[in-house]
Amino acid sequence: MNGYLGVDVGSVSTNVAVVDDESRVIASLYIRTNGRPIQAVQEGMRTIAGELPPDISIHGAGTTGSARQLTGVIVGADVVKNEITAHAVAALHIMPDVQTVLEIGGQDSKIICLRDGVVTDFAMNTVCAAGTGSFLDHQASRLNIPIEQFGELSLQSKTPVRIAGRCGVFAESDMIHKQQTGHKTEDIIAGLCEALVRNYLNNVAKGKEILPPIVFQGGVAANVGIRAAFEKALKHPVTVPPYYGVMGAIGAALLAREEAARRNGVTSFRGFAVSNIKYEASSFECKGCPNCCEVVEIRMEGEVMARWGDRCGKWANSVQARRGARKGSAGSSGGDAAVADAS
Repeated sequence: MNGYLGVDVGSVSTNVAVVDDESRVIASLYIRTNGRPIQAVQEGMRTIAGELPPDISIHGAGTTGSARQLTGVIVGADVVKNEITAHAVAALHIMPDVQTVLEIGGQDSKIICLRDGVVTDFAMNTVCAAGTGSFLDHQASRLNIPIEQFGELSLQSKTPVRIAGRCGVFAESDMIHKQQTGHKTEDIIAGLCEALVRNYLNNVAKGKEILPPIVFQGGVAANVGIRAAFEKALKHPVTVPPYYGVMGAIGAALLAREEAARRNGVTSFRGFAVSNIKYEASSFECKGCPNCCEVVEIRMEGEVMARWGDRCGKWANSVQARRGARKGSAGSSGGDAAVADAS
């Protein structure tokens, strides 16, 4: 069986997925990054390897997420893509006629508008994390309610209270005030869900044409209260796909499958043994010009594997050239693919 690996590493979660030649999901994994992306990727690779059928062979790998370049070097990615592309590809695979993708993760949120299978517009949150998974986790903890029950409780509300949702600090203060005035917990939670949806629509989705069919993905899609609030505000049904929490990884895996077809089966994937290799990340400031670029450097067991962050390509290209000279054109191609950030 041929398999294609996708890895999505963000600030909160690290997601891994493997699809087959028919684009079916064979295995998927969602774990916490905990501020240690290298260790999280290695743990994810170690765990997913144990869940795969023994007869599977990985013929391609793709990475996405905020740590996609770092992850690409670690796993030996054939394709490295941004989150917008990966989530759009996954959504189109699940629902080919989708026109709007709502995505809310641990610390970021985004909207993707598609027309006839092509991304025509998108936006991401900038500095405020109000309404994201980490904010909801914090509120659930403060209310002493398991996050898994948060959405179900909101559906029990008969009279949701209005919560100020434009800012996480103000929302929390308003929730405390509503508690002190005697409002029911389920009414406060329902009010918070509606406030967070208002914040999303007035900021992330401001000026965007939201047309059905609508897909809701990301970790927060597990919250049925947020989904219900979206449907109430948009007046359209909102679909939550089966693998809502790992859609970025699935998109990266599907892109890896496409890339494998172009490469005739040749892959840069390093194998699941990367979970046992020692990787180190560091950075330095280049003094070569007034830009003073911060250059990120990745070493594998002492050897420099990749550098990026320099605007002129001086440091990144030097690594690729050295590896290409040592390994020949095939090795150079694999190295380029591992550090390139195609959009």
